[in-house]
Amino acid sequence: MIGAMLAASVAFSFGDVTLDVENRVDWKVELTREVAADGVEIARLRLDCAAEKTPPRTKVSFKIPQVDMGYVWSVNGNDCGVSANWGGWGETEVAIGMPLTVFFNGNDRSRLAVAASECSRHIKTMRGICEEGSFVEMSFTYFDQAEAPIAHYETAIRIDRRDIYFGDAIRESVAWMEKTGGYTPCKAPEAAFDPLYSTWYCFHQDVYGKDIEEELEIAAKLGMKTVILDDGWQTENNNRLYAFCGDWEVARKRFPDMAAHVKKVHELGMKYMVWYSVPFIGFESANYGRFKGRYLREDRGMRAAVLDPRFPEVRRFLVDTYARAMKEWDLDGFKLDFIDAIRFWGEDPAEKENFKGRDIKSVPIAVEKLMTEVHAALTAIKPDALVEFRQGYVGPGIRKFGNMLRVGDCPGSARRNRVAIANLRLASGDTAVHSDMLEWHFSETPEQSAIYIINSMFGVIQYSVMLRQAPKEHLAMIEKWIKFSQDHRDTLLHGKFTPHHPELLYPVVEAESERELIIGLYDDGRILDVPADKKTIVMNASGADSFVIRRGGKMSTVACRSGDWIEL
Repeated sequence: MIGAMLAASVAFSFGDVTLDVENRVDWKVELTREVAADGVEIARLRLDCAAEKTPPRTKVSFKIPQVDMGYVWSVNGNDCGVSANWGGWGETEVAIGMPLTVFFNGNDRSRLAVAASECSRHIKTMRGICEEGSFVEMSFTYFDQAEAPIAHYETAIRIDRRDIYFGDAIRESVAWMEKTGGYTPCKAPEAAFDPLYSTWYCFHQDVYGKDIEEELEIAAKLGMKTVILDDGWQTENNNRLYAFCGDWEVARKRFPDMAAHVKKVHELGMKYMVWYSVPFIGFESANYGRFKGRYLREDRGMRAAVLDPRFPEVRRFLVDTYARAMKEWDLDGFKLDFIDAIRFWGEDPAEKENFKGRDIKSVPIAVEKLMTEVHAALTAIKPDALVEFRQGYVGPGIRKFGNMLRVGDCPGSARRNRVAIANLRLASGDTAVHSDMLEWHFSETPEQSAIYIINSMFGVIQYSVMLRQAPKEHLAMIEKWIKFSQDHRDTLLHGKFTPHHPELLYPVVEAESERELIIGLYDDGRILDVPADKKTIVMNASGADSFVIRRGGKMSTVACRSGDWIEL
């Protein structure tokens, strides 16, 4: 324990928590155990130095016997399968995931919920099964990337082994992360929960103001309240990718007068949001040469360079770009995309230059600074500005700046929308959780198409079908479900949310308010327990035209067409 390397351990109820510190010269490092009132154990890490220095690489790790822990949950996970410790590496930071893992059994019971309070800086994580003896092994490694000199640092890891509903383990862990880490999510205005139309899947980059106005006349009549104008407004090139991003000037052939166009949409009663790929400066843009030397990397696949927000002039450019657009076009908000691309692989390009011109050394801390400045600028213009982030930057750190979290792109996948909405709802407090944009082929029956909607009904639905080309039966179906979503909005989006069996991809999901219980059924063969004394609605997306309920101890079969709902 003397010299540059420190290896120590602290006894917890399940075994030792180990601390390994590299190059700790001049640093005092402490790991302590604390027990909360509910019996949850907390490992607290503290580093102190007499003068500001680069903090040492520090790892906290532990093992727990794998008992009744057949599955693992994470906010961006898909199938809940456990992995070996040699394949369980990951990372979190302000715009990448969140440091929360829950191991659970096949009866929705949490067996181990582990959360870190550090949701801004980069953490290298590991979770997996140690083959020698079947242990769950976890580790958190701090300060393994560039960091500014500091003299003091404190953080904590919460280890919850209580036998509770896995959803409660997630929610309580997130609440602890927010409180302990000092993260206060920004408030989601009611407009963040309104049905929304997106131009992406139906138009891609081939967007024109006149076409969108025609679409939105229909969308507004159906009950949609917001539009997101996605990629394409800033370029006349339809070759996808991002070579023409970065100047952020309106393509005049597409939108001759953007302010007038937005005004027309406002007159329809809809709010207007615009897409920006935050860090990308395209190879074909005029700004590409302007920012030479201020990039983290160049992405040949994306045909764009990635800005380095550690330069104050980079942050100023981005903040000014969004603020100017909001003022000049009277926008209501933004879809801020690809924030998770602000990273480098391998050697930090700043190290060769001794961080010249950069006022921050850590990329994640610079991202946090950028988003703090963006949020302040936008809310100064419109206090209820809408800001959408995409999965997977969804943790407590980034939720300080965005009030809408959208499921990652999953065109045509009803299941993926359902699973990701449930995961995000459990981990995102009162932030508005949105589906990925819904699309389907119009040769589908209206009932079959409705299954896409029912799978997303516990989130805010974003529609992205070409309404002008939709058969009248499909338009009627959309209108029916939008009305349903708004009639039951308080229950669906603000009620007690209880999804079941994540290891089976949430075959049954429930939301409950004082006045009603709404159940989403996504698997044929389930028996639904229905209360005898409360209004219950079942949305049937099981593929079968009947299902079995158990009420008051008696079972019965209910006829309900798949793609429809019934009140019991």
